[in-house]
Amino acid sequence: MTNQPGKQCTINSPAVVEGYGYWSGQDVRIEFHPASANDGITFVRVDQATPVRISATIDHLLETPRRTSLAHAGQRFEMRVEMIEHIMAALAGLGIDNCEVRVDAVEMPGLDGSAQPFVEALSEAGIVELAAPRRRLVVDRVIRLGDDHRWIEARPAAGGSPLTIHYELDYGTDNAIGRQTFEIELTPMSFRIELATSRTFMLRHEADGLLSQGLGTRVSPQDLLIFGDHGPIDNTLRFENECVRHKVLDLVGDLMLSGCDIIGKISAYRAGHRMHAQLVQSLISNIQMNLPWKCSA
Repeated sequence: MTNQPGKQCTINSPAVVEGYGYWSGQDVRIEFHPASANDGITFVRVDQATPVRISATIDHLLETPRRTSLAHAGQRFEMRVEMIEHIMAALAGLGIDNCEVRVDAVEMPGLDGSAQPFVEALSEAGIVELAAPRRRLVVDRVIRLGDDHRWIEARPAAGGSPLTIHYELDYGTDNAIGRQTFEIELTPMSFRIELATSRTFMLRHEADGLLSQGLGTRVSPQDLLIFGDHGPIDNTLRFENECVRHKVLDLVGDLMLSGCDIIGKISAYRAGHRMHAQLVQSLISNIQMNLPWKCSA
């Protein structure tokens, strides 16, 4: 990788990832293309007669259960992209600020449940610096959302360090997931080693509930982590605390909806996509006044 902390980056050449959506089972092809400085991340629905562009910012967030989705302004349900969090995490983790993501279906591919296939494709394409400086949102006060049962907060970073994330996952004591804690100082290297391969997970009764709704019928326990009474069914953990690492992975992707690098420490307890988005919105509205440009545009 050639990217440095102070410069925006894009990819050097196109990259392709193909798979199918976990929820819909529909085949999908992703094409990553280079973009210019300050373009940000843009999803393009190329399966339409006239391609539809959807900026990957909090302004275009469409609330959907258990995943992060975006919608084109004025067409909230008709024109959207779903389950983008692993793509966004891969781009954020590798320090790629600008990229056009061309897709031919609504739902992004689930692949092995992690961001690793996207990381591999983007790395193969190469990462190049652009002349423009990276956009930064520096947390200068404590912002906390939620209650005693689930919460998320941002606070200033100690000593000007990059983004640090601390996450506590608590599924109770009556299942194989249990309670897990993980903290990481996010850099491209730590992302590759500690987060990128961590996979989507759920309890068996949650998976059965989705199947009863006609969702996820193409997915097997080999495609993600489905936990039975004694651990993953027909699968093996990549980390002892892989579940909480994946929660951090999702958070990294959701934080990128700010459109800039967040400098601070983010701590979360039993949070999810909705609360991640609420924090991004709160950070922008509370700290935006100190910036000469908008993070999310």
